[in-house]
Amino acid sequence: MTVILLALGAACCLGLGFVFQQAAAQHAPMKDFLSVRLLLDLVRMPLWVAGIGLMVAGMALGAVALGMGDITLVEPLLATNLLFAMALSRRLTRQRLGRTGWAGLWLLAGGVTAFIVAGRPQGGRTSADQTWQWLIMGMVLGTALVLAAVAKRERVHVSLEAALLGVAAGLLYGLQDALTRISGEHFGRGGWGALLTSWQPYAIVVLGVLALVLVQSAFESAPLRLSLPALTAAQPLAGIACGVGFLGDRLQVTAGALAWEVAGIVAVVAGIVLIGSHPAMPPGAGRREDVRELEPR
Repeated sequence: MTVILLALGAACCLGLGFVFQQAAAQHAPMKDFLSVRLLLDLVRMPLWVAGIGLMVAGMALGAVALGMGDITLVEPLLATNLLFAMALSRRLTRQRLGRTGWAGLWLLAGGVTAFIVAGRPQGGRTSADQTWQWLIMGMVLGTALVLAAVAKRERVHVSLEAALLGVAAGLLYGLQDALTRISGEHFGRGGWGALLTSWQPYAIVVLGVLALVLVQSAFESAPLRLSLPALTAAQPLAGIACGVGFLGDRLQVTAGALAWEVAGIVAVVAGIVLIGSHPAMPPGAGRREDVRELEPR
């Protein structure tokens, strides 16, 4: 129960933080798209700093949850950050949930519950097979970089561009969560000495900065509903892949359990898409989409 509460607290901070960040990022200059300079422009905006503060708090709570629980349990719960983003956006826009909103809410909540109940995630030891670990991490990182490269191409439409950047950032955040879990294991075994002499903490920082640039560029270029659902769906999928692939997490593998696990993941993704497309989500860039299409890179 403590792990669940920590993960939900992290999701709340992340969801609210994303709304604040997007509200500020839409006012950033487009010339800094997919550039570290974008962060230097945004850091001067109080609303964005507040959003980052909430995101950092959410990541800290998520790290504690990952240290106490299994990544295959924590990641689906972190996906509920979209519900908290939706709640704040609904208050700001005064839009009613309607059938679409309620359907998305129940699909997301029900999908998370079905996956956890059917899968019964259990932790284990990190795999000693470094080849398998590097292969999975390379696939996740490589996919994220390819998506970011495609999004940067001049012919990509702004809505697809934002979705691709959202997926890329979500994959990096999922990989970051897996490395956070490993860092916690190093700290538990050898304290600060073991933690600071391992490569994972430094990789976490690099992944965090790269993911932040991607997600802020997505927030800058298009409405929140085009990028946040993609990010929210990709992060738990990457985290679960890492958890089962090399962190030693185990799920029930009976035919019935697998069917419910797959159904739960499908329901989570469907709920994320429905909530993300709801009118209550901030319109964000608005007319900037048309400008974005005509602006040379």
